[in-house]
Amino acid sequence: MNVVLIRHTSVAVPKGTCYGWSDVPVTDTFAQEAAQTRQQLEHYRFDAVYASPLTRARKLADFCGYPAPILDERLKEMNMGDWEMLRYDEIKDPALQTWFDDYMHLAATNGESFPQLYARVANFLDHLRSTPHQCVGIFAHGGVLICAGIYAGLFPPENCFTHLVPFGGVQEISI
Repeated sequence: MNVVLIRHTSVAVPKGTCYGWSDVPVTDTFAQEAAQTRQQLEHYRFDAVYASPLTRARKLADFCGYPAPILDERLKEMNMGDWEMLRYDEIKDPALQTWFDDYMHLAATNGESFPQLYARVANFLDHLRSTPHQCVGIFAHGGVLICAGIYAGLFPPENCFTHLVPFGGVQEISI
């Protein structure tokens, strides 16, 4: 199965802000960014389209011609727990430094860890493999695309964040 993962466009939050599960707005450059994304998708013919329920993913799906994607909670970005909508330099939690030292294994306070994010994305992709679809589009988030890339063997978990797809970018995998 061919799976095309599409990362949402840039968001209107200050740089360095934790906004995983928060429903944040897109920037005022949305139309220009989304038009470039739509152009990247022109040659695909999806027999199913899924999206994160967060507005930034659904809005891009709609702009690209998919106003009613199948929404799935497993496609949300990593839950940053108590740190949601705080800038990293504003977080007073003593667990922050421990998390920085081992963010690939530890969770944000009352949030989720990278292994938990990977497990839910892998669960979604395992389910998707059991469907009859041939070409699927998924509008989601950077963390979800990284997990999908690891799942598909595009790159290993070590240094996976060097493979972060840019806002509005597309990553294709085969599962």
